[in-house]
Amino acid sequence: MSGDHRSSPFVRPYAVTGGRTQARYQLAIEALVSTSPHVPYGGARLAPEKRAICRLCVELKSVAEIAALLKMPLGVARVLVGDMAESGLVHVMQPGHAEGVPDITLLERVLVGLRGL
Repeated sequence: MSGDHRSSPFVRPYAVTGGRTQARYQLAIEALVSTSPHVPYGGARLAPEKRAICRLCVELKSVAEIAALLKMPLGVARVLVGDMAESGLVHVMQPGHAEGVPDITLLERVLVGLRGL
């Protein structure tokens, strides 16, 4: 058995989110995220995952894109982006629906797109 626990896919996400599996507030996967121009110290004192999100979101990215591009579980991305939004590190633009529940037209468009694949 190796002494390197960082390679375990189960330990790392748990450690990254401080053991939380849910964001503090509902964050839609299609919500757009941009880095705040006021990131202290250029993000040098942030955890590596948060620094990566700040670099990535200089251009608008959705929460789903962040998860995919950084190869992290969607739940982890939601927790990290939610924490970063609360700290003012990123700005989140939720889609035009309430409480993180997508409207039916969005779901229908996604379904049509999936069927087209």
